[in-house]
Amino acid sequence: MTSFKAELVSEGNTDILVYKNKDSKKGPGTKKGVPFYNPSMELNRDLSIIFCQWMINNSKKKLRFLDGLGASGIRGIRLAKELKGDFETIINDWDKEAFKLIEKNIEKNKPKDVIAENKNLNTLLSEEKFDYIDVDPFGSPAGFIDSAMRSIKHGGIIACTATDTATLCGVYPKVCLRRYNAMPFHSVVMKEIGLRILVGFLCKHAGVYDKGIEPIVCYSTDHYFRMYIRVWNGVNRANQSVGNLGLIKKGEKTGFETTDKDVGPLWKGKLQNKRALQELISILFKTSLNTKNMLWKLLDLLEEESDSPCFFYTMDSLASYLKKSPPKTKKIFEQLSKQGFEVSRTHFNPMGFKTNASIDNIKKLF
Repeated sequence: MTSFKAELVSEGNTDILVYKNKDSKKGPGTKKGVPFYNPSMELNRDLSIIFCQWMINNSKKKLRFLDGLGASGIRGIRLAKELKGDFETIINDWDKEAFKLIEKNIEKNKPKDVIAENKNLNTLLSEEKFDYIDVDPFGSPAGFIDSAMRSIKHGGIIACTATDTATLCGVYPKVCLRRYNAMPFHSVVMKEIGLRILVGFLCKHAGVYDKGIEPIVCYSTDHYFRMYIRVWNGVNRANQSVGNLGLIKKGEKTGFETTDKDVGPLWKGKLQNKRALQELISILFKTSLNTKNMLWKLLDLLEEESDSPCFFYTMDSLASYLKKSPPKTKKIFEQLSKQGFEVSRTHFNPMGFKTNASIDNIKKLF
């Protein structure tokens, strides 16, 4: 088996046996030949608990949740144990050691309506249909999206994580072009561009099967992108979605930066559903989680920027660009609002803000 010793960890109100090969709560971690557990993904898992509870609250039927790349089984077992309502959970991992650990954790926690599977994820997705498919790989989710699109039920949710942020943010443009069929842009706004490339990638795969997408929650953190995308059947839905795909043409501005090439294709529509975010915040208010305060701040920022335009400015990059000392952010917000412009913070950058004011208006304020 493995030389790593299984340890007990607690998340939410669930205790799970894991092989700890990483203690830090920062960064992506590295695989070391054992079922992978990353403590820095606790916020990611906590939000999936809140999100799936939101799905149950808004459904009149029994839901099927799939944790497609289960590893220790921590996400799937937490779903089964911590959610309230009518649902069943399938936890899958193709690795035999992971499957044994999942079975051990199911036996330990005895959650309701749980099935453990030991299959290639693409095979399982080809055999069954689900209301919620969670794809949380070590690296890129690209190889699973086509199967997930075929497997997801009408109105279901595909939740996926991408830790290949360097690729999507333009450090490795050839890899991004090969993997996502899109050209990235390494710049101040690279995280938003990377996230929009990933959403656009899902949109293109949905269109192949006459399906459309609706982003519900999409965000970026220090080392991964995460999104919850609703998928609808129908040619009209597919056409509406494809209408949100586009390029940033060479010479166009993203914030104040001018692109030196065509960027994309990427998603140009909304990344958040404001009403869903408000309902998620309401559920979070009644839930006890280790990352509750961090989640609160994240969801609050996502709600604030949910109706804002694409791309953002940062105070420090603007100051450098205009060769002037930056005014206080509060002052910029007050003056832009006073002049009738929309302005919001953004989760993509703590120094960033989104506005429908032109660069000329912002120059005058500086």
